[in-house]
Amino acid sequence: MVRVGDTDSAPLIRARALDKRYIRGTEEIHVLRGLDLDVGAGEFVAFMGPSGSGKTTLLNLLGGLDVPTAGTVNVGGSELSRMSRAQLAAWRVRHAGFVFQTYNLIPVLTTFRNVEVPLLLTHLSRAERRKHVEVALDIVGMKHRMKHYPRQLSGGEEQRVAIARAIVTDPAILLCDEPTGDLDRKSADNVLDLLGLLVSEHRTTVLMVTHDPRAAERAHVVLHLEKGALVNGDGRPVPPEVTA
Repeated sequence: MVRVGDTDSAPLIRARALDKRYIRGTEEIHVLRGLDLDVGAGEFVAFMGPSGSGKTTLLNLLGGLDVPTAGTVNVGGSELSRMSRAQLAAWRVRHAGFVFQTYNLIPVLTTFRNVEVPLLLTHLSRAERRKHVEVALDIVGMKHRMKHYPRQLSGGEEQRVAIARAIVTDPAILLCDEPTGDLDRKSADNVLDLLGLLVSEHRTTVLMVTHDPRAAERAHVVLHLEKGALVNGDGRPVPPEVTA
């Protein structure tokens, strides 16, 4: 079992005996195998490993995008593994933000409207939504581009808008799947600077899947997965309890 962060207080994220299997035709694909993990609030964790090692599956389970075959996931006192799909959707709106390699911005919407989309699922008034959007865009340095459309932005700017959309609801955790994968080095460094800022100044917990060692260096802790299990950097299974 791996513990990341302050081990003297209750972890923000607690996964126990996490197991995920898929059925593909007549074949069973065993993606995660009895994984145990604690992550404290305000940590920046990078997950690395070969393709098919379970990195994205783990991220999806910790963010409530998917449910485990067995085991439990608890985030901030909410037991995600016991929620229905509808309950998970409602939980994600409030508590989790997602950033992907592809920015997934809506081409016909301005920067402002793209960032506002998650807030349309809340009970905030129009004025309250505007305030939230402006704060998020200010944090990522894109407030001056709020009237621009995605086609008028660079890749790095689009990813900053995607991050603003992910944090506009002030989530406890930000889950990033290859957030710099489509960016040049300078734009990637700018995005990583921004993720570090969210951790250091806003105490956001950032979980990032990456293949880029330079991106992983920005994290507080780098965890390696192989064949659905957490391993040391040399490929050996982690000891029964490891504190990072």
